[in-house]
Amino acid sequence: MRLALNAITDELRRLKASGVESVPVSDEGIASLRALVGPAVPARPAAPQRAAARQAEPENGRPEPPATPVVVLPKGDKAAQWAALRQLVQDDPVCRTKVRPGKKIVLGVGSLDAAIMFVGEAPGAEEEVQGEPFVGPAGQLLNKMIGGMALSRGDVYIGNIMNWRPDLPLGPDGVQTGNRPPTDAEMAHCLPYLRAQIDIVNPRLLVALGATAAKGLLGGKAFGALGEVRGRWHDFSGRPLMVTYHPSYILRNPTNRTKRLIWEDLLKVMERANLPVSEKQRGFFL
Repeated sequence: MRLALNAITDELRRLKASGVESVPVSDEGIASLRALVGPAVPARPAAPQRAAARQAEPENGRPEPPATPVVVLPKGDKAAQWAALRQLVQDDPVCRTKVRPGKKIVLGVGSLDAAIMFVGEAPGAEEEVQGEPFVGPAGQLLNKMIGGMALSRGDVYIGNIMNWRPDLPLGPDGVQTGNRPPTDAEMAHCLPYLRAQIDIVNPRLLVALGATAAKGLLGGKAFGALGEVRGRWHDFSGRPLMVTYHPSYILRNPTNRTKRLIWEDLLKVMERANLPVSEKQRGFFL
């Protein structure tokens, strides 16, 4: 039962992070959930000292990362700076602790002279194995989206808010199933490394893929559903920032309507980057 409930909770968190506001549930589904959970049990009052201790702990029971790292890039060309940054991330004690045995820390990939930089949420199962962002199903779809812009994966730079896969309890087979959005503290720890990548690449504009990337890059700007901020230009340290849906949103809703929503945002990116836009491209998914 615990595994089933964990899987449901993880999926709901992932949907919320990607901008989904509601999920239809049938009467039969609700009845099944109630049967799994069972009758409610009144909570037993805790002793004052234990209550205070629980308030000091993070809600998810996981210890939060320590102080935010300070990144100072060495002098040199972009390649030398990126290599130094990669080594810095690899040596980060928090990153090393968070990455499970046999998995890899993930840093961005692509052209260090890219005009457009895409920023996602965090590594998933495929990414932590290969040590590269967006190599799973969502990454394959992102490649197609970039191809629709008449660009290739090597023409842009692709990074993530996070350098490790946010952890969930392992199943009986010792494998993590599903993903969860990173905590604010986890994002705060990794953001300096993302900022350093942005400083090295120096892209003309940024594209945030999904709610978690948008929240990380927009900082203190609060919003509810992703629709409140997507499709509009924002600012990140003086750079134009476009917010759109994560490619996984299309994987869950593979309709021309959802594809068109993201494509309209990418058309704005192409125009802002002074890329040629053909009439054929303007008509995609209509």
